[in-house]
Order: sequence, then structure tokens, then C-alpha cells
Amino acid sequence: MKQLFGTDGMRGVPGRYPLDDATLGSLGRALGEFLRETATASPRVLLGMDTRESGPHIAAQVAGGLVAAGCEPVCAGVITTPGVAWLTRNRGFAAGVVISASHNPWRDNGVKLVSAQGMKFPDAVEAEIEHRMGAQTSKAGVSPVEMPLHEKLATDYLGALRNAQLPGASLAGMRIVLDCANGAASRLAPALFHSLSAEVIAIHDQPNGRNINDGCGSLHPQTLQATVVKTGAALGAAFDGDADRAIFSSRTGRLVNGDGVLLTSARYLKANGRLHGNVIVGTTMSNLGLERALAADGLRLDRVPVGDRYVLEEMQRTGANLGGEQSGHIIFLDDATTGDGMLTAVKIASIVSLVGTLDKAVVGLEVYPQSIVNVPVLSKPPLDSLPAIARELQRAEQALGDRGRVVLRYSGTESLARVMVEAQREEDVSHWTSVIAEAIRNSIGA
Repeated sequence: MKQLFGTDGMRGVPGRYPLDDATLGSLGRALGEFLRETATASPRVLLGMDTRESGPHIAAQVAGGLVAAGCEPVCAGVITTPGVAWLTRNRGFAAGVVISASHNPWRDNGVKLVSAQGMKFPDAVEAEIEHRMGAQTSKAGVSPVEMPLHEKLATDYLGALRNAQLPGASLAGMRIVLDCANGAASRLAPALFHSLSAEVIAIHDQPNGRNINDGCGSLHPQTLQATVVKTGAALGAAFDGDADRAIFSSRTGRLVNGDGVLLTSARYLKANGRLHGNVIVGTTMSNLGLERALAADGLRLDRVPVGDRYVLEEMQRTGANLGGEQSGHIIFLDDATTGDGMLTAVKIASIVSLVGTLDKAVVGLEVYPQSIVNVPVLSKPPLDSLPAIARELQRAEQALGDRGRVVLRYSGTESLARVMVEAQREEDVSHWTSVIAEAIRNSIGA
């Protein structure tokens, strides 16, 4: 079983385990040794990071481990997580390393590993790397390595995104607000849309190492919505810190999250004969309103556990080419192997240019009231194995019937149980969220 790697890499506070220098160096060396045995004799590994002030130090420690293992680290500098994935896959790297904690505050950071295919390594490979790290206790420490910046890599990536504009679409003169979350998209997203001849209004695009995700970006879209309405923009897009997700504002200020993006994209792909199997892959968190809107269009939503890796695995298993999460992490498998906020923004802007407005593109989507409560827990036994929790869950499901849903799960990176209740009536959502959360607190609460 993995101990260090969660659902989205290895996260923590820089300077503390597992983001202390010794562990980071051993991670680089373990990854390098694995690649030398399984990939090539002299692997090249791409490193990229978001705008957190701890990023360069972490990169140097991991690079030192890679060099000690006989690998060549190559630095792309500040770049998005999907940018590292695309470059790793298309520029011949044996693996990629992303230094980012995504939507977390600046004090956190993390390390994500990307395979040569541009996807997250399977759980078994991450477990193998952890095992190799544990076996390095007798080896000498590694020295940090400062790497030159290869700026052309980001240019190559932006060129690929420009080519993702949909046939017949034109962004020339379209006024678009971009909330860059003071993160990895701060320079790249405005450059991309300027190159597509859009009129760009960039906000939260001045990172200082400590303001990433701070009251901005996809977790805090209120400023985006207000700016879109105030400026008369056709569209607004908000990214998170590493820009692997995006959510949107219509010209009227309506917030459109990943569910709306999936509906809009599915309709476009179906109308153009490009939606495989009339199936879209979502997660247990996808709103019931999305499922019903898709059904009205003759489309089916398949649900998987929360996590982009599970969405991708199901897409590959079934042949679906569109999937994603409510958070705005959308996978267009014909274009990329991972969710990409800037790619999604190009697609949605293209659709708006073709149909007129984003409001029109999501017509018919009724978003059911939904509440998510995080409960700190001391341990993580199967939730349905605890009698008090199982009893309240059964009562809720019987009361809601087909008019709502309950999803219980643990966080993959924190000691939290998440309670999600969705129903047609707000009072049902409030009641059952409270009842089930209290049962969890009484059973295993911290």
C-alpha cells in the first residue's frame, strides 16, 4: 500500500516530511533508478512548477536525486500540470515531475509524477517508487542541482493549445476575462488567448510566491463573475493554481462549473458526430441535474469515484472521449491525456463563438441543491461498516428516493470524511447532511 502518494501526488508543508530535503532527494533518486531499469539507460526527466516560493528549492532537491541516479533533469520553469504532461508525452521525456499543490494555499506544496505517456503513474508504480525510497536509508544524501530554464518548451505547449480551437470558431475580438489564480497560468493563459486574437482582461495574474489561490481562481470565482458583467465580456474563465481545471462565467454572470462544461461539450461533440458511444464519464459528485440534462439529449452519464485518474481509466476502458469532474477538471481524450484548464477554456470559448452565449449552451441544466461537509476523523474504516453511519445513510436514501443522492467518502489527501447530499429540496439537503455528519463525528470524529 502507498503511504506517501495520495490521489494527486505527494503533498505537505515544505521543509517537513515528506517535503524535507532528504525525502525529496530520495524520491528523485528512486524515480531515476526506476526509469533506468524500465525505460532507457540515460532518461531525461522534465520538471515544472507553479508559482509557490518553495518550488525552485523542491525542484533542485528532486533534480539532485535524479542526477545521482544517472538521469538528466530538464526544467520547464513555471508551467501548468497539463503542460508538463503534454511535453512529457510529446517531447520524448521518460517521465515528468510537477511541483505543485494545485488549489491548496501557498504554504503547501507537492510533487506529482507523470509517465512517458503523459498520465499519472499507476498506483503500483508509485508503490514501487515508495519502496525504493525506503530502501535508500544506507545511501549517501544527494546535493541539490540548479537547472537552466528551457523556455521553448512552454512555447511548444502553447502552440498545441492554439491548434485546439474548434473548426469554424473565431475568437477574434472576443472579450474574455481570465482569472489566473496568481498561479501557473498567469503568463501562459493571457499569451494563449492574445495569440488567438481575443481581447483579454487578465486578473490575479501577478504571482508573488505567496498569493496563489488567495481569494481568487476557480475556488473563489466571485471576482471573475463581477468582472465579466462589469466589462461586458462574452466569457470568463477561472483556473486553479496549476491550471489543470477551469470553471466559467457566462456574460450574465452565471457560474458554469465542470458539470456545465461536460453538458456543453457533449452537445457539441454529439452534434458533430464526434462523441464516442453517447457516453460521458463523470464522478459520484456530478450533479443529478447533469445526468438528467444528458438523458434528455439521449446521452448517458457513467459515474466513477472522485479523482481524475479514475475518470481516465474508465474512459480508456469504455472508449469514451469526454469525461471530467464538477471541479472543472475535464478530459478531452482526443486532445490530451489529462485535464487541462487552458485547453478547456479554448474549447468553451470556441463553442461560445459558434452558438452565441454560454447561457444558451447550457440551457436545460437544472442544478440540484448540493451540500458538502468535511468531517475531521481519527481513522478511516469503511464508512458503511459503522452501524450508526450505515443506519442514517439508509434512512436518508429511503427518504430521498430518486429525488436525491448521498455520497460518503474519505479525502485522499487529508484526515477528512466528506458528506455530500443532493436533492430537489434545499431543506432535505440541509437536514440529511447534518444528520449524517453528526453520525460520523460521534463514531470516528477527531
